[in-house]
Amino acid sequence: MNNIIKNIIRYLVLVLIQIFLLKNMVLFGLNTPYLYILFILLLPFETPNWLLFLLSFLIGLNIDLFNDTVGLHACACVITAFFRVLITSITVQKENYESDPEPTLAIMGFRWFFFYALVLIFIHHFTLLNLEVFRFSEIPATISRVFLSSLFTLLLVFVAEIVFFKKRQRK
Repeated sequence: MNNIIKNIIRYLVLVLIQIFLLKNMVLFGLNTPYLYILFILLLPFETPNWLLFLLSFLIGLNIDLFNDTVGLHACACVITAFFRVLITSITVQKENYESDPEPTLAIMGFRWFFFYALVLIFIHHFTLLNLEVFRFSEIPATISRVFLSSLFTLLLVFVAEIVFFKKRQRK
């Protein structure tokens, strides 16, 4: 399947899952999973930075439109995209872009993908939840929400990677 079509389908599916399934899923009053971040995580390495930032902004804006959060998700997604560029430039060699086109669990391995996903999910959630609360008095509660939501989102990312993306790597 063409990379562009695959990423358009991935974009639509993750936005729909976030809006219709995960939007109202709050565990223990603290934990909200944000699986749509998987779109930013799985964009190909050779995606130009301007397109990465634009797509990150658009997916965040779509989530904002349905959550009435006025740019919080868009801001968190653009900041996540910025750190994605930093992490991939430090940890991935440019020669591997042709042989490893996407940063998936099956291609990059568990250790690399775990570090990559954990850091970016934590940055996204930290930005989003701190912008949402924006009070110093709420810092302890916000930090606990960041950790719980990050862990739950990381678990969902790994489940999605194992269920949907591992199959095409098997021979």
